[in-house]
Amino acid sequence: MEMRRCVRVACEWSGLHVSETERRRGGPVVSASRAPAHTAPRVAMGSVAHLAALALLLALTTLLAAASARHHEPRAGAGGKKAALVRQLLRKSKISEATVRLVGGRVPSEGNVEIHHMGKWGAVCDDEWDLQDAQVVCRQLGFDGVLRATHSSAYGPSRRRFWMDNVLCEGTERELADCRTAEGWGSSDCSHSESAGVVCLDPDLDGVDRPQALEEDGGEEEGRPRWKPKTRIKDAVGGRLLVRLAGGRTREEGRVEVRTKGGEWSAVCGDGWSLLEAGVVCAELGLGYARSAVQTDFFGGNASHIGLSGVSCHGNESSLSLCLHDSLGRGLSRDACPGRKENIAAVICSQKIADLVFDYEELTRSAHLEDRQLFFLQCAMEENCLASSAYKLREEDSANWHLETRRLLRFTARIINAGTEDFRPFIPKHLWEWHACHMHYHSMEVFATFDVLDSRGVRVAEGHKASFCLEDNQCVHGAKPVYACANFGDQGITVNCSDIYRHNIDCQWVDISDLDPGMYTLRVAVNPEFKVGEMTFENNAARCSLLYTESFATVYNCRHERP
Repeated sequence: MEMRRCVRVACEWSGLHVSETERRRGGPVVSASRAPAHTAPRVAMGSVAHLAALALLLALTTLLAAASARHHEPRAGAGGKKAALVRQLLRKSKISEATVRLVGGRVPSEGNVEIHHMGKWGAVCDDEWDLQDAQVVCRQLGFDGVLRATHSSAYGPSRRRFWMDNVLCEGTERELADCRTAEGWGSSDCSHSESAGVVCLDPDLDGVDRPQALEEDGGEEEGRPRWKPKTRIKDAVGGRLLVRLAGGRTREEGRVEVRTKGGEWSAVCGDGWSLLEAGVVCAELGLGYARSAVQTDFFGGNASHIGLSGVSCHGNESSLSLCLHDSLGRGLSRDACPGRKENIAAVICSQKIADLVFDYEELTRSAHLEDRQLFFLQCAMEENCLASSAYKLREEDSANWHLETRRLLRFTARIINAGTEDFRPFIPKHLWEWHACHMHYHSMEVFATFDVLDSRGVRVAEGHKASFCLEDNQCVHGAKPVYACANFGDQGITVNCSDIYRHNIDCQWVDISDLDPGMYTLRVAVNPEFKVGEMTFENNAARCSLLYTESFATVYNCRHERP
């Protein structure tokens, strides 16, 4: 009350009107109108006395506001303590840019990789994901090393945006964000079933190989989880595993269900489910080939009835029973199947499908060396078609890097469709990526890979080819060309036609500038990540001998193999 009286006196003395509402409430409700004539004498606006009165009014109003705030402040109790705790946690939860974490794993040293960018967590696509990339992640997380790089959302499908795609690490980078990517942050053609993952070396885990599956019956020994290797399904069930599709709109599609002799039907976990496993299921059921392998609950299924997880097939098995697995048994634990609710294995089969064959004879005829200045390779650099040393030159010598010369092993790649259906990119046309430098669209980020291996099988040089133009260049047996890239045309390879990437096209090479003369192995593969279904993948790659000297290179003794 004393405070309010002071405010009223100051207002009336300064010539401001105190409303009747304020008088009744006793509060500082003030208007800018003049006071009645019987109040204190008015003072000129510019006088010292008036300014002093205004200053007094401002000070008193500030004091009143502070007192009111203290009066309404919540009492120290359960509610106040909870609010303070929330504020404290929010302050502590600030995550640094490019922080990485593993999600979906059974133990802290494994899982799908996620990276923090622009305040949000995002996934990493498994395109070109290998041990070198995984090594950087494990080092950044503080582990001693890496055991394996995983693909196909091995720890459950991702529901986050893909921040990184086509990651290219040397293995020596301090963190994953230091590695090169083909398109930059947030540009990706990957689906939720293509998350990259890692299994890091953890000294606290028992076992030598430390594969994905934890012992379910052994528990922990001396506080350390015990690992068991993947085993054949046939050995675990003591016979053949029955397989069927359920929930589909046609008999050629649906979720995969399995049953042991005398048991009940149960779903299959979608961890790591790919076209290789799906192809085995379609062939076993007499439904042809796998067009799609999906991790979804679209075809129904009860997540609590998952009976098989960690299925891994080579792709040429005659039965799913011959494939490897992690866990078996109806009603597996939550840890046995990451993302259980939506992570159910399903397939779409087809009797007709494409079959790409790499023509290694064309490779041996066309292989040759070319020395070329970086000035003429700037578009190729944008698409990560050169060795990492080229990018280091650009960073270290910004003035003269373009004058440096690179040595390229060039060759022509001819890919034939020997299947019964056209080969089409798996990405819808409206999602194709436009590349302004080369003035073309990418319908598949990784269509072909080129690797040079030393005598130990270690990759010492590499290249990759995006399918910026899948078209019919040459046809036989009466086939007519259908696909052409010009004017944003449809891309693909018709049956009995071939797509030819000639040696003079950008990125149709391996950068061997850092290679010493000697004997090597050249390995070229198309559709290397099994993103598009085929009759077989056994003829998608060629392995050849490579003799490299200072003055020439020759490729010979080639044979087909799977990527």
